[in-house]
Amino acid sequence: MTDPQDVSGVWYGHYAAYAGHEDNGFIALLEEISGAVTGTITEPDDASGAIRRATVTGQRDGASLRFTKQYDGSGGWTHAVRYSGAVDADGTLVMGSWIVEGLTGAFDMTREKFDAEALEEEEEELLSISGELGKLGPLK
Repeated sequence: MTDPQDVSGVWYGHYAAYAGHEDNGFIALLEEISGAVTGTITEPDDASGAIRRATVTGQRDGASLRFTKQYDGSGGWTHAVRYSGAVDADGTLVMGSWIVEGLTGAFDMTREKFDAEALEEEEEELLSISGELGKLGPLK
């Protein structure tokens, strides 16, 4: 049985500083192997119009997720940010906090988990509808 809290996949996130200095969205692509988490984060830099990129390294133990986001210099940022959060039981939401150089804030990440059986049923239904529409002939 696979672990529903495995964080592998695409996450859509948001972070905000408690002091109001930084507020931004991001997309994280994470891979988890035996609790070790690696990946990338991409986020916009609204001030310059650039894209900031970062690597992720961390660990998940049960519901606890900890990782470091290390900016790669794109968008002019090279610092590291430490994140700590909790993964919900379904593995679709992470909420927690972050800290960098004395500045702290909150973050959340969400993702959709797809049920293969539900997707197959939806595809069959769409094919059935398409077939019925085809029987009607061309629209005039």
